[in-house]
Order: sequence, then structure tokens, then C-alpha cells
Amino acid sequence: MDYETVRYSVSNRVGIISLNRPERMNAVIEQLYLDMQAVLQTAETDSEVRALILTGSVRRTPKGDQQAFCAGADLKEHRKGERSPWQQREYILLAHETTRRLYTFPKPVIVAVNGPARGAGSEMALNGDFLLMADSASIAFPETGLGTFVGGGVTSHLSKLIGRQQAKELIFTGRVLDGPAAVAIGLALKSVPVAALLPSALELAAKLATKAPISMRFAKTILNQAEALDLKTTLMLEAEAILACMNTADWREGIDAFAEKRTPKYHGR
Repeated sequence: MDYETVRYSVSNRVGIISLNRPERMNAVIEQLYLDMQAVLQTAETDSEVRALILTGSVRRTPKGDQQAFCAGADLKEHRKGERSPWQQREYILLAHETTRRLYTFPKPVIVAVNGPARGAGSEMALNGDFLLMADSASIAFPETGLGTFVGGGVTSHLSKLIGRQQAKELIFTGRVLDGPAAVAIGLALKSVPVAALLPSALELAAKLATKAPISMRFAKTILNQAEALDLKTTLMLEAEAILACMNTADWREGIDAFAEKRTPKYHGR
């Protein structure tokens, strides 16, 4: 299926979503959010997809190629006409629903930031499971300097990733971080030269794709709730997950493969 603002492909059990408005540095419009939701739905229901990568694209210019992840909201589109309060609210809710679906997507999500991430781009980056960055890429939260505010769960995700004090510093000041700086404070998992970014994301995705899908779903769901749960609730959820896994064919396959010293072949059932 073709989409207006994103490209989607599947290879070796890994789905790759590439934002595809490079002429606007992949700045978001309503259609991009709608396309993202449609792709996420397709990938979720495709049993062949075991992991997902979200990345940007390359902007071709007379001066050379320019890496584009997502520059935030497309302010040029926003200025074309005044939005009513209801339209403003609908746009924000659409954006939040998209990042919520990315965060709760039941399979591992790797965000590979190849260029500038601002606003909506930073929000999408923080809603994946793993953030990889090109050394030359950058991420920032400039909203307080633009008279607006962060969305997409940034205040929660950023605090959990790097601590409240560092989260405040980034949101209050809008300081720009390159890939190595993001890794240094624990915001990104890894920073590599841009040419190695997608191969690195694919390498990680390939490892994740070999794991048992049901086990991975439980792992993501419970880990995403971990900080909000007490120990008693966590133990109960873990027990239910273990029992559920023990009643799957994949559980038996994992035990047999271990005993037979071979690589397991999981089918998600």
C-alpha cells in the first residue's frame, strides 16, 4: 500500500517506516499522523513483522544532500488559515494519539534519528523503545522559546529517561544535543556515523525479531508500566505473564531448542 507522507517496507521480519516529506524536513501535517497510524495498524496485525524501525529521509538540495528526521510541526501549513479552537484541539489529539500508538505498539520499536528532531520529531523519538542517533543528528525541545509547549508524553518520558532535573534543563532552555551528547546523558542508546545508522538499527531489530513474540509483548507492556506499579502488582503481572507463556507453543519450542542446542523458531502462538 502506498502512503502520501511515509514509506513502509518489510524485510526479514523487520518493518521500516521512513518519514517522506524531505522537502519540508519531514515536518508534520495531519496527513502524516494519519499515515503513521495506518502503517502502525498494518504492522501490528502482520504476524511476519517482529520489530519496527522509524527513521527519516534525505533532502536533496543544490548544495548537497541533507539528512531529515522531523523538524516538528509544518508552520507553513499552520499559517495558511486560522484554526478554530475545536480544530486546534483535534490536531493536538491526533498528534497525541499517534505517539500513544507508537509507545504502546506491541512489538519493539527502534527510532533511528538521522537528522534534526524537533517538536513532533522529538516526541516520536521518545515514544520508541530504543533511540539510536547519527553522530551528526540533533534533538531538542524548543517549545518554551516558541510560546508553546511539549506534547506526546515528553514531560513523562524525558524525566524517566534522564531524571527530572536534566529533563527540566532541556525543556526550560531548549538546548540542542547531538548524538554523542544524547548518549552521554542517557537519552539515546547509541550514536554512530550517519552511514552506519540504519545498519545499526537493522542489526538490533534482527536480534529482537528472533525472540518469542508473546514474551516480547509482555516484556514491553510491563516494562512500560514499571515505574507506576508497586512491587505486589508487578509480581502479579509477571506471574500472569509467565503462566500465559507456559501455555504457548513457543514456550515448548524454546525448551526443545535449548535442549537440542539449536536456534528456536518462534511463531507467536
